[in-house]
Amino acid sequence: MGIVALDHFQMTIPVGEEDTARSFFIDLLGFSEQEKPEVLQGRGGMWLAAGSVNLHIGVEEPFTPNKKSHPAFLLDDLQRTVDRLAEAGAVLKDDRPLPGYIRKFTEDPFGNRIELMQKTG
Repeated sequence: MGIVALDHFQMTIPVGEEDTARSFFIDLLGFSEQEKPEVLQGRGGMWLAAGSVNLHIGVEEPFTPNKKSHPAFLLDDLQRTVDRLAEAGAVLKDDRPLPGYIRKFTEDPFGNRIELMQKTG
């Protein structure tokens, strides 16, 4: 008996900013929107998926961005995503190297920290 997988990760955004979040998470990071169960549809936010990753975006008032805690998304072509983010004017930061990975940090339009990683070798 124990944990067998991660079902989803939840991030928060300000109330009413779902369209801005869609532009970032769908258009730039490549997520697709999933229909939320009917019982949760009136709460705002959205559910997203990419590969085996499920990301739930909730709304929060007052909103405070996560500057330390963050999801780390594993990509098959980090540079292509970094190029899209740079072209859109998104924040891109380097951090200490991590053996076996190349990685960048970005922020969603609300200041939430996001790590982007690709395995090397």
